[in-house]
Amino acid sequence: MKKGVGSDLLTARGKAIVGDLRRVNRSVVLRPLFFEGPLNRVDLGQLTGLSSGSITNLTAALLEEGLIVEVGFEQSDGGRPRVMLQVNPEFGAVIGVEIGETGVRVEGFDLRLRVAGVAEVGLHPQHHDADVTVEETVKAVERIQAQFSAEGRRLLGVGVAVPGIVEHRVDDARVHAPIIGWHDVPLERLVRERVGAPVFVENGAKALGQVEMWFGAGRGTHHTVITLWGTGVGAAIFTNGTLYRGAASSAGEWGHNCIIAGGRRCRCGSTGCLEAYIGAEPLLAAWREADPQASPSSDPDEEGWADRFLQAAESSAAAARILEEAANCYGVAAANLANLFNPELIVIGGWLGLKLGPTLLDRIREVVREQALDYTANCVRIELGRLGKDAVALGASALVVDELLSNGGIPLVAGRARLQRAKLL
Repeated sequence: MKKGVGSDLLTARGKAIVGDLRRVNRSVVLRPLFFEGPLNRVDLGQLTGLSSGSITNLTAALLEEGLIVEVGFEQSDGGRPRVMLQVNPEFGAVIGVEIGETGVRVEGFDLRLRVAGVAEVGLHPQHHDADVTVEETVKAVERIQAQFSAEGRRLLGVGVAVPGIVEHRVDDARVHAPIIGWHDVPLERLVRERVGAPVFVENGAKALGQVEMWFGAGRGTHHTVITLWGTGVGAAIFTNGTLYRGAASSAGEWGHNCIIAGGRRCRCGSTGCLEAYIGAEPLLAAWREADPQASPSSDPDEEGWADRFLQAAESSAAAARILEEAANCYGVAAANLANLFNPELIVIGGWLGLKLGPTLLDRIREVVREQALDYTANCVRIELGRLGKDAVALGASALVVDELLSNGGIPLVAGRARLQRAKLL
């Protein structure tokens, strides 16, 4: 048969398939090294199902590229000591950004997700136009980028978490966050054009959920809901260990589920939303109204008031009642999650959830047992998040690491990251 265009296409396709398989196998090896390392080659073979020859070839390539490093030896049963391998934390660095409702946090991390730099952003996103917030955020990213450059660190990418719906397009991620006045903001493109690195944008609750699943309370679970309870309220839903996004990536707007028909007006414009009862602003407003002599005229965005609220509840019946109502509302909404998704675990995260959670946890668990179906209630645990109140920025940085691992450790290129990500999906 004469060779022609058709055979050329088949050859190209064959090369692409081989390349894809190689990338997949690299990813299969890198993930256990990142999450479980250090490991030896025998462990890797058992965990991945790859042959010893494949493991040898793959680890040799990854060592040569500097993606993984040898970190000592482990004695084997009667044989030679086995070399231990792990992902090289100095291979590159990532930046995580939390654009919250009340502030912006920008942090740099190495590949073990240890903090390697912090840049301050002194503004309140609700008080500024989107372009101002983006400009000041990018300047902070550039400061850490310059620090990394001076230290000889390669920037692998920037992850950004936002308080709204993220519309993932082929060439961009656009943000719809009316709470901070953002409408169809092309955030990924705006940041990428300035920093010249791959950028990944995600909802804040989803970013928090991913890192809690990796290293926090959700580690080792498969069917889990991570909730973010702060100024606003949201959730990240994981089924079979995979984040559920929904048809338009807006799944998880848990704070705007109605728990009381015709109830309080929510800032989203609807009534009876969960957030209208347990969000920071309505909780502080309820305390002020119930006990005006004891409650301070605090800004709900200033986190210290929650400590004073808890302290007041020890002696004030009004404050104690409001706390119990918050526990009841959270518990009812969590019972709905249990009935709908049958998770094995529901995690209370977010700065306000971590402040109030230790006091309210027993009551929340009790309400879930009362409100959820008996069998479902017996299947679910309610626990506190383990990564602290600033875990959203960490979760944003994990977006970059996840893409790197999925791409077999091959760093993505600014402007092509979206295309490469589409291929991975």
